[in-house]
Amino acid sequence: MQRIEFLNYPTGEHVSDLQWGFRIDGTDLRVYAAEATRDLWRAELADEGPAEVERFLLAQHGGLTVSEVGDAARHFLGDPAPEFIDRSTGTTPVLGCSCGLWNCWPLLTVITTAPETVTWSSFRQPFRKEWGELVMGPYVFARPAYEAALEQPVSLVADPLRTLGEAMP
Repeated sequence: MQRIEFLNYPTGEHVSDLQWGFRIDGTDLRVYAAEATRDLWRAELADEGPAEVERFLLAQHGGLTVSEVGDAARHFLGDPAPEFIDRSTGTTPVLGCSCGLWNCWPLLTVITTAPETVTWSSFRQPFRKEWGELVMGPYVFARPAYEAALEQPVSLVADPLRTLGEAMP
């Protein structure tokens, strides 16, 4: 099973709202998304240098703001508010767009709960249906540890990719 950390950190220098982020086994979920989409973006990013491609891949997603998610326990246990559910695929957004509008470029996943586990699977990008299911996960978490991490998110003073010195714009 994987280990998840729920993170709360500021959305930007001048915005007071916090956003949700995640580390799975110590790695930011956006890093997994970058790896899963690298080859899918290759043709569109062919004229870019390696550093620009990496910045783009890592910055394609941002977190969901705490205020827009509302009831985090409900959302991250697979029962989001109606405006978040994609009924055609049964998916829920776990990341939004880096522009600040979650539904501009969300990362969607199926969140399945069982008495002992929570699973994130079937990751997809709804605006690139031709990509199909992304090569990510499934990530299976022990439910008691998952719920404990969700109840006490790690508070950070800045975006964790920036504080780790990873390439971000």
